[in-house]
Amino acid sequence: MSLSDEHNPADPQWLQICDAAGLDPRERLQARLTILQHPQAQDCTLYRPDEDDFEAEEEELGDARVLFAGAFQAPASWDAAQREAYFDDCDPALFSNAYIECVAAVGSAAFFMAESGDHVASITADGQVVMHFIHDWREDEQGRLCVLVRDDQPLF
Repeated sequence: MSLSDEHNPADPQWLQICDAAGLDPRERLQARLTILQHPQAQDCTLYRPDEDDFEAEEEELGDARVLFAGAFQAPASWDAAQREAYFDDCDPALFSNAYIECVAAVGSAAFFMAESGDHVASITADGQVVMHFIHDWREDEQGRLCVLVRDDQPLF
């Protein structure tokens, strides 16, 4: 996989993102491209709620690709109180890991990074829309790994 002009590891915005996370820009960009082009990645759209008005309509951030990476497993070092606080009365079976990458080119006005609290609408192979929200995330050379919580409420 080659790095194209559209995906420039020397883009000032990309360098700033990688520098803030202590990541090598080329390695992180390679992971970004791998996720975007992965055959099992699903198309999705991200939305960001208004932090000041929970009744307001969510802002559509744009299109992304989501690559599900299995069920979230709480670290073995967590005690019962830490697990309870993290899951916050949600069924742990609703939590999963997924890499999320915006499809827009870094440095473009449409580029964004997924954040905690964002909503993810993905479409399954059989055409079903599945909603998740981003509970947590971490960034490393492999990409932005998000902990998603599936919304088990029907959309209609």
